[in-house]
Amino acid sequence: MIRFADVSVTYEGAARPTVQGLDFEIPEGELVLLAGPSGVGKSTVLGAVSGLVPHFTGGTLRGRVTVAGRDTRTHKPRELADVVGTVGQDPLSHFVTDTVEDELAYGMESLGLAPDVMRRRVEETLDLLGLAELRDRPIATLSGGQQQRVAIGSVLTPHPQVLVLDEPTSALDPGAAEEVLAVLQRLVHDLGTTVFLAEHRLERVIQYADRVVLLPSPGAAPVLGTPSEVMAVSPVFPPVVGLGRLAGWSPLPLTVRDARRTAGPLRERLATPAPAPSATPTPAPATTRVPASGTAPAPSANLTPGAEAAPGPSSSSRLPRFLRRRGPHDASPPVRTAVVEALAVRRGRVEALRRVDLTVAPGETVALMGRNGAGKSTLLGALVGLVEPSAGSVRVAGAAPHRTAPRDLVRRVGLVPQEPRDLLYADTVAAECAAADGDAGAAPGTCRGLVSGLLPGIGDGTHPRDLSEGQRLALALAVVLTARPPLLLLDEPTRGLDYAAKARLVAVLRGLAAEGHAIVLATHDVELAAELAHRVVILADGEVVADGPTAEVVVASPSFAPQVTKILAPQRWLTVAQVRAALA
Repeated sequence: MIRFADVSVTYEGAARPTVQGLDFEIPEGELVLLAGPSGVGKSTVLGAVSGLVPHFTGGTLRGRVTVAGRDTRTHKPRELADVVGTVGQDPLSHFVTDTVEDELAYGMESLGLAPDVMRRRVEETLDLLGLAELRDRPIATLSGGQQQRVAIGSVLTPHPQVLVLDEPTSALDPGAAEEVLAVLQRLVHDLGTTVFLAEHRLERVIQYADRVVLLPSPGAAPVLGTPSEVMAVSPVFPPVVGLGRLAGWSPLPLTVRDARRTAGPLRERLATPAPAPSATPTPAPATTRVPASGTAPAPSANLTPGAEAAPGPSSSSRLPRFLRRRGPHDASPPVRTAVVEALAVRRGRVEALRRVDLTVAPGETVALMGRNGAGKSTLLGALVGLVEPSAGSVRVAGAAPHRTAPRDLVRRVGLVPQEPRDLLYADTVAAECAAADGDAGAAPGTCRGLVSGLLPGIGDGTHPRDLSEGQRLALALAVVLTARPPLLLLDEPTRGLDYAAKARLVAVLRGLAAEGHAIVLATHDVELAAELAHRVVILADGEVVADGPTAEVVVASPSFAPQVTKILAPQRWLTVAQVRAALA
């Protein structure tokens, strides 16, 4: 169905090909996973199947890519539309209509299908993807995960022979991700559809793949094989494989079920010691109130189980050099608790939040979790002043965010949104940094110093749109951190990040928490929450339904428990690193 014949792609101005040595075939009716670290060219490979590379992206494609016998060099994307359906990392870039139902029908209208066929397929897709209740909703009012499902549905309705998906579950909660992957399985098994997808969250998809194409490093020849064969040598792998490697299991398990069947002896070895303790900040007592003009006390360290080892609050000397304060920023910033009381937010007829209470202490990292549309991004918006409360109150560093002037607000709270490019409007990295220094009132070069630490090797003249998803996230984080806000908010920060990039992000955020910054992140990444969060708050239909230490909340939740927890239950282990430390 898909054939790569000695393919390489070189973009204009690049010193070497982005990908080369691609020579493999994907037969009809298989689900093939494209894996590899960030920046190895996965999106380029997917774009070569749909014809976007080189017709839309430019560059030089050598060799030949054929899909259902059509050469993508001589067939433009619109001439492949009846054969290939494509969903990229950014669903918003795909939408051409205003409502969910119209978007699902648009592709079929373009192909001239009969109205009765269109109506039937729209209804089928609404049911398949759990979108029936959203059919009349404007797409602009949907959450990021809901928009992702609509984007997938819009390419399903024309019934293409090939589906090309780039990070299809990155914005989905665990339940919605399972539903989407189950739909893809049905398409492969029942209709013979060929699915070619790239995904960094391998723990979600590896068990569904028939084969894996691994791009181990930039420009390296691909490695092809079964999932178990490739995971044995892959530089990127899910926690279940990491635990299998640590324990020496052979063959390596790919699913929690297979791992549990093998984990009996490991559970016995781990039965005596408790999970490795971590330095976790002690939240300020509920009765404590910090004066508006005062400075919050530095967080003290206490040892609690259930999280990764992190540097204590007085360990700024151990932080990466680019995170240490310099010059006029050497003095500790005023760090105060963020307090949300009985918060309610309405968006038209939708009650997005209802009587939400939340307190975040200095040095504390809180993970907001819950299904798509639960209100996580709305709560972050209220904390940063983008959303005005309908009832209740929000106080950050002693002020109400929605009543605070922007120049003052950036010194109190900073938000890295789901789409980091929403913060990036300049033509170069240097211009972005200069603007950030000016907005924050920081010394010239402050932002550039942060960028150099987060993105080594990125030149001043690089355009932000030429950065990868992970690099754009790092640049946006540097822009926000320039003002040193006491409260840092991140919305789905691991979208587009591989495991190594995620580990670097975790290290940076731990360092910021150790300095006393309060961090709130909305995420569907249960593994990130297990690695980083001191507390987990679960939202459902705009209400808080769980709030407590990470180990207690995620262990009790089948949906939000990490893989290691599921494998080693009833013991309360969260991560492979915890298990490694205990065995050592």
